[in-house]
Amino acid sequence: MRCNAQGLRMTEQRRVIAQVLDASADHPDVEELYSRASAVDPRISLATVYRTVKLFEEAGILEKVEFGDGRARYEDAEREHHDHLIDVTTGDVIEFIDPEIEALQEKIAAKLGYRLQGHKLELYGAPITAPKKK
Repeated sequence: MRCNAQGLRMTEQRRVIAQVLDASADHPDVEELYSRASAVDPRISLATVYRTVKLFEEAGILEKVEFGDGRARYEDAEREHHDHLIDVTTGDVIEFIDPEIEALQEKIAAKLGYRLQGHKLELYGAPITAPKKK
């Protein structure tokens, strides 16, 4: 486990929080993590979740992401690179990888005289819906 590799002491509550994070397919905020973790272990407090998330973030295990809704959310810092499309009507976050976008970013950086070291791309949009037939 990366927590042990980072020299973090793993209490039972931290272990539960780590397992909840590992099982998350979305980008939970602390409140959602607390809800999921306390369902597993009711002794876990919101303060414990806040402290653990901060500890994991400082250790490079978690990455904080913010999508303009005022909520800090978290994802695994070592996940494969991906970009995000945020549905502004529902708040849903869709992860995607597009080789054309990746190549274009590299091309733009090179054109400006840089070698890309990393990037984050967040797109915000509303679903395109077909007009209802009458």
